[in-house]
Amino acid sequence: MYWSGNNNQIYKALLQMQDEGLVTSEVIHQDSAPSKKLYRITNDGLTELKEWVLSSPEAPEFKKTFLIQLAWSDLLNNHELNELLSRYEDTIKVQLLLEQEKNRRSLNSPNRNNRETFLWNSIYQNLITSYQAELDWINQVRQKLFENEVIEEEKRMNYQVISRNDKKYLEIISNTTPLRSESDALELVALCGENDTNLLMIHYAALSEDFFELKTKVAGDILQKLMNYRIKAVAIIPSEIIQKGRFRELALEMNKGQHFRMVNSKDEAEAWLLQ
Repeated sequence: MYWSGNNNQIYKALLQMQDEGLVTSEVIHQDSAPSKKLYRITNDGLTELKEWVLSSPEAPEFKKTFLIQLAWSDLLNNHELNELLSRYEDTIKVQLLLEQEKNRRSLNSPNRNNRETFLWNSIYQNLITSYQAELDWINQVRQKLFENEVIEEEKRMNYQVISRNDKKYLEIISNTTPLRSESDALELVALCGENDTNLLMIHYAALSEDFFELKTKVAGDILQKLMNYRIKAVAIIPSEIIQKGRFRELALEMNKGQHFRMVNSKDEAEAWLLQ
């Protein structure tokens, strides 16, 4: 929840706990996969854990580097300051989205009784509320700073919301910085959330050249992230690009599913998206 360790750190901690008698381990042999080591907590481990849970809680410690940036932001003009606030706002929106997705996935966690489920739901609600409060605070700061001025904010992503037959989708026409990473995909997911839709149309102009080079894995990373968040998406790509080299194989494979399509016209894209 507050710490993300790599495999080396995790295994080192497990070995240390085993030496202290807090866990035991057992090698499980598998016919169709490599052997795995299963760790189980011991009675001594449970006692140690309970003692820690009952220890005096630490006061919350808030580490926000952005506040230090904001303390010196009088050096900036209004446009630059607004850009700084907007970038921080985008960062918080992505974090909020991640917490909401973790909460959604935790609903399927096995072996939790009603009491434990309630406690975990309360934890996620605390985190989600914190990020939402941060977004509200950003809006208050912006309103107070610029209440007597009109700030022309550069729109990095050129998009529109289209309504058709009681459904609506988000159409990404272009982007100042073409989509090239998982973070960009999360921005799309957040934008869909803001506009209350899970339907997304992306034009060729909004995609980076790396998206069409399979060795960069950009396409795979972006598409996987959209599917993880249950976004139904379609990309409008010229036929000569879709049919080019190994990218054709990816297009053929993706077009077999129900989560993502690559087509060469807006009419075809919209028809599939709204079906």
